Amino acid sequence: MSSENPRKIPPWRLYSGIALIALSLLMPLFSVWIIASSLPAWLKASLVGLVSVGGPEIMAFIAVAVLGKEAFDLIMGRALGLLKRIAPSASVSRFRYRLGLLLMIITFVPSYVVAYSPSWLPDSSPARLYVCLSADVLFVISLFVLGGDFWDKLRALFIYEARAVFPD
Repeated sequence: MSSENPRKIPPWRLYSGIALIALSLLMPLFSVWIIASSLPAWLKASLVGLVSVGGPEIMAFIAVAVLGKEAFDLIMGRALGLLKRIAPSASVSRFRYRLGLLLMIITFVPSYVVAYSPSWLPDSSPARLYVCLSADVLFVISLFVLGGDFWDKLRALFIYEARAVFPD
């Protein structure tokens, strides 16, 4: 549906569908509370599996059914419009490209430290979580710094027929 007449969508459908989508995205986080509970181990395992694997998909399916085609198209149109606005620029300067590569390479350092010198970041250390999360965030940032041309190079890795073309 185009956005010229969004009043056809009943507000209850729109809001309840958005709430169900949000719930489907947040369901895996419930596993933290399930694991910390005093439930039997077999029940914890079953519930964690449900909220991690099957539950979010089922909840998203129900959300789409509640929304209906018009409301779903409206939400998807706005979401895709937002993604297009934050998409990385196609080509970037040589400095920005090298900076993005440096950021990407730095993100591999914590993995090597954990693998080859685990005493520097032991499992029990809260710093390990923060260092690894920071590396993951930095990796995503590096993809945006590298720009759209790099995304095409990355996409070409998954296309068998793609070939590298080097400038002269």
